[in-house]
Amino acid sequence: MDKMSGRHLAMPSVSGRIKQGPSELLDEEVLKPQFRYESAHLLSSYLAIEKVFAVEYVRMGLISTEQGNAITAALRGMGPASITAQADQNMSDIAFAIEQYIEGQVPDLASAWHVDRSRNDFQACAQLMSGRQQALYTVRELMEFGRAAVDLARRTSHMPMPGYTHLQAAQVITPGFYFAAVVEQVVHSLQRLLTTYDGINLCPLGGGAMAGQEISWDRERMARLLGFRAPRPHALAAVASRDWTLELAAELALLGAPLSRFATDLMNWGGGAYGFIDLPDELSGISSAMPQKKNFPILERIRGKSAHLVSCQLDMTIGQRNTPYSNSVEVSKEAGAYLLTSFSSARSLLRLFTVVLERVEFREKHMREACEREYLGGFTLANFLTLHERVPWRSSQVIAGRYIVAAIERGASPRQTDPDLLRHMAKDHGFDLCHPEQALTQAFDVEANLRQKCTPGSVHPDAVEDLLNESQNRLDALATEWEQRGRSVDSALQLLDQVPMAGSKAPSGPRLYGEEGARS
Repeated sequence: MDKMSGRHLAMPSVSGRIKQGPSELLDEEVLKPQFRYESAHLLSSYLAIEKVFAVEYVRMGLISTEQGNAITAALRGMGPASITAQADQNMSDIAFAIEQYIEGQVPDLASAWHVDRSRNDFQACAQLMSGRQQALYTVRELMEFGRAAVDLARRTSHMPMPGYTHLQAAQVITPGFYFAAVVEQVVHSLQRLLTTYDGINLCPLGGGAMAGQEISWDRERMARLLGFRAPRPHALAAVASRDWTLELAAELALLGAPLSRFATDLMNWGGGAYGFIDLPDELSGISSAMPQKKNFPILERIRGKSAHLVSCQLDMTIGQRNTPYSNSVEVSKEAGAYLLTSFSSARSLLRLFTVVLERVEFREKHMREACEREYLGGFTLANFLTLHERVPWRSSQVIAGRYIVAAIERGASPRQTDPDLLRHMAKDHGFDLCHPEQALTQAFDVEANLRQKCTPGSVHPDAVEDLLNESQNRLDALATEWEQRGRSVDSALQLLDQVPMAGSKAPSGPRLYGEEGARS
C-alpha cells in the first residue's frame, strides 16, 4: 500500500490493464466528486448519446431491433439514483456505470454492443451538450435584462440628469438615454453569443479516442439526432479541443465588464453625494451601527459577481495553456471545472440586475436641481458664440470658460445669467456680441440642453425613442433566432425516443472504413 495514496480498492471489472482499483484517496478527492457532478449535470446528455449509439448499432446490424428497443427502454428508466460510483466495479466513472447498468437491464446483449467506442468523444459530446444548454439558459436571462432596460429607458427618457466625464459633471443627459446604451450592449452581446453558439454547435461523436473510428458510423445523422448543426470535421479536434469552453466563458467575461460599469454608475447615483435613485426596502440594506443609512448592497453583489466571470475565464484559459493537443483529463475536466460556475454567476448577476432595473426609482426633482446647479451648457455656449456671433471656435471656448469661472466666483447659479459679464469677456478678446442674453438662455436652460441635440443617437428624447425602437426590433429578431436554436435542440432530443430502430440492409456485420465503398 502506498502511504501517500491510502488503501487500494479491489481490482475493477472494466480493465485488464491495471491490477488494482483506484486508491480511496483518489476516489474520494477526484473520482467520486466528478461522478456526482456528471450525474447532476451531464447524465441526460450521456443517455441521449447512448440512444443514438443504439440506433446506429441497429442500423449497422450489430445488435437486433429488439435489443435496440430494450436498450432505449432501459435508458428511459435511468436517473441519477439508478447508478452509483463504485470504485471496485466502475472506477467511479459514469461512462462505465452506464454501460454496466444497461448490461444489467438488457439480458443477452450481442457481443458487438459497445464495439468501436471511446469515452473520449462520448465525454466531449456530453460536455458540449451541457454547455450548449447552459448557454441557452443564460441567454434567456440576458433577454429579460435587455427588456427591463428597454422599459426603464422608455420611462425615463424625459428626465434631465447630469452626465459625467472624468467623474465631473459634463452635460445634460437622461436615464433613458443612458439605458438605451445598456440595451445596445445587450443586443451586441446577444449577437456575439449567437455567433459563438453556432460556431461551437458541432458534434464530436465519431472522433473516437483521437484518430476516428473503424466502422461506418453515420456521423451526420448522429449529429442531427442530438440537435447539432453538423459533426466536428476533424477527429482529433473533436476530442482534443475545448475551445468552446473558452469561447463561451470569454463572452460571459466580455459581458461582465460593461455590466460592472453600469452597476458602478448606479452605485454612484444611489450614493449620498448624488441621491438620484432609490430602491424599495426589500432590495435595500441597513447599517448595524448608523441608523440614518439606507444601503444598496444588491448593487455591490452585482458588481462583485461580474468579477467571477473574468476569473473563471482566466482559470479555464490557464488550464488549457501548454497542454498537449489531445484528449486529457487535465483539459477535459480540470480546465473546465468552473464553466458551470461562470454560467451560474452570470445568471445570478442578470437576475439581480433585472429586478433592480424593474424596481429602481429615479428622483426626477433632485436630478433636475443638480442640473440647474451645474454649468452643463459650456459646450453649447461656445457653439452659439461661433455659429451666431462669428467668434472663432477656440476663442469661443476661452470666452465661455472665463464667463463660467467668473460667474462661479460671484456665487451665481447657471440660471442667474449675466449678459453684461459675457459681453465684457468677449470684449476682452476683441469681439462685440449681439445676442448675449439669447446665448446664455440657450446654453443654461436644462430642457433646451436636451432638445437642441439633433443628431441620431443623441440625448434628444425623440432620438432616444428612435434608438429604443431600433434596439427593440433587433432584440425581438435575436429572440426569434435564439428561440429557433433552443427549439432545434429540444425537438431533436424529444424526437430521439421516437426514432425507429431500423436494421441495416447490408450483410451481417458492419463495413469497415478500410473496405471499398465504406465511406459512401
